[in-house]
Amino acid sequence: MKLSIVTTLYRSADTIEAFYERAMEAAQAMTSDIEMVIVNDGSPDDSLGLALQLHQRDPRVTVVDLARNFGHHKAMMTGLAHATGELIFLVDSDLEEPPEDLAQFHSVMKREACDVVYGIQDSRRGGFFERTTGTVFFAILDALGDRPVPRNLVTSRLMTRDYVNALVRHRDREFVISDLWQVTGFRQTAIVVRKLSLSPSTYSLRSRIELAVKHVTTTSTRLLYFVLYTGVLIFGFSGVIILFYLMRYFTSGIGVDGFTSLIISIWFLGGLITLILGILGIYIANIMAETKRRPYTVVRRIYKSSAVADRKLNRDVASDAQLAAQRHPR
Repeated sequence: MKLSIVTTLYRSADTIEAFYERAMEAAQAMTSDIEMVIVNDGSPDDSLGLALQLHQRDPRVTVVDLARNFGHHKAMMTGLAHATGELIFLVDSDLEEPPEDLAQFHSVMKREACDVVYGIQDSRRGGFFERTTGTVFFAILDALGDRPVPRNLVTSRLMTRDYVNALVRHRDREFVISDLWQVTGFRQTAIVVRKLSLSPSTYSLRSRIELAVKHVTTTSTRLLYFVLYTGVLIFGFSGVIILFYLMRYFTSGIGVDGFTSLIISIWFLGGLITLILGILGIYIANIMAETKRRPYTVVRRIYKSSAVADRKLNRDVASDAQLAAQRHPR
């Protein structure tokens, strides 16, 4: 059995060496056939240089250097696409999710006979504001999303080759990886893991708001139906009001006046129309990004041993042959 460990780098210079040692030690308790795929997501510190030192010391380490920072989710998908193992362990390199959890993940996978074992936190870390905004985020996703998202997900997860092959076939340009994890399907099992708070989160409040908007607008059609029903409701309500005032005018001769009510109505409808156009604009922007068919990451260079490269080539050829056989059965 071959095991691939996949991780990403962004401001990870302080932890990459310890992560390598701890992750390899945990993996060696399972198998001697190991590779580690490290994706440098345009890190501004010396993370790439330290990763290349690991590659020079250990040929099992493959370093994928991206041309710039493309974001955590896209970097993870790139790393998974370069993994060649029968089992793939995805985990962040900041050591907030202990690499030693691999043994527990593997034990649960064998016991449950599942394709994915993923970690969740028992409760969200951080202070009151962070926990509250997290709760609000998931409530919005439940209300507007097409699919439920597991609470308090972490990155660490152990996956089979078949699951990862299916996952990396998604070619969305704009995506949230937690949704792809769920929509890919297969048999998935969650376990509670401990997530430490060793470093401040790289996700600012603005980043989290952008992530929430992207999650809803790239995975949900329910929001569009909500816009439709809101328009129908306002149209019906305004029709009833118009009929009421017309009836009152013809029966009692009382006209309609009031500058304040007119201004409030204009502001309300103007704001509502702007909101609806903004929502539709985000969906149109996502459609435009998908139709451009640009790669979601650009790799500057891949550092790997020749043996690893040959194994990946053989695996890609076998995967292409299997896909062709499925498309054109005899």
